[in-house]
This record gives sequence, C-alpha cells and structure tokens, in this order.
Amino acid sequence: MGNYLNPGNSGFTGIRNDTYVDKSGMIRLINETIEAPRRLTCVSRPRRFGKSFAAQMLCAYYDRSCDSSSLFEDLEIARNPQYVESYRRHLNQYDVIYLDMTAVIGAVGDKEKMVPFWNFCVPCSKIAASRRRFLPRLT
Repeated sequence: MGNYLNPGNSGFTGIRNDTYVDKSGMIRLINETIEAPRRLTCVSRPRRFGKSFAAQMLCAYYDRSCDSSSLFEDLEIARNPQYVESYRRHLNQYDVIYLDMTAVIGAVGDKEKMVPFWNFCVPCSKIAASRRRFLPRLT
C-alpha cells in the first residue's frame, strides 16, 4: 500500500512536470489552522476535482524528509508578499502521514472492512503521533 510516513515530494513533482493549475493558496488556509485551537480542515470537492493532487501538494509542502522549495518558488504561496512569512516558516517542517483511500479500499478488499481496518490503524497512529510532531496532529 506504499509509504505512509513522509512520502516525499515525488508525487507533486510528477504533477508539476505536467499542466498544473496553481492551488497553492490552499496552503495558506492550512497554515492558519496549524496553531489554532481548531486544527481541522475539511477539503471536500466533487469527484475528479483534484483532491488527490491537493493532498500530494500538501505532502510535498509539509514533508520534512525533502526539500520542496524549488517546486513552490513560482507558485502563489511563495510569490505573494502576504503569504511569504508563513510559507517559509512551515515549508518542509513536519512529519506527514499520507493515506490514499483508494489504495486502502484495495488492500482491505471492500468498503465494509474499512471500519475494522481503521479501528486498528487509528490507535497506532495516535501512539506514533504522541512520540513525534505530525501534521495534522492526531489527538
């Protein structure tokens, strides 16, 4: 099912090497919630509207295991003077957990088995999160 912890920026690199519509403004919204009392952000979009691309962009931006500055230097988040301080402060500073739900469904066999799968995974994630600094923080 792949690498879940700090997947790097290869997914976003592949996206940037093709036609890309800049959605980096989403990063500013996420950055504003990092130290807020309510740290949850819901990114809901219809099918085929770029949720996976957005998730890969966020992984590349926050993942501490890589240097993604070259991927973002020409995007809105890095060029807009209002966002630059926040952009630099959070770029590649966190451990990231990336879960591709289509891969999870494929691994467990069907949607009905997902609840037992998550009942196993979530406590493991909480233990891991308590030992390291993750984004999003699991509590």
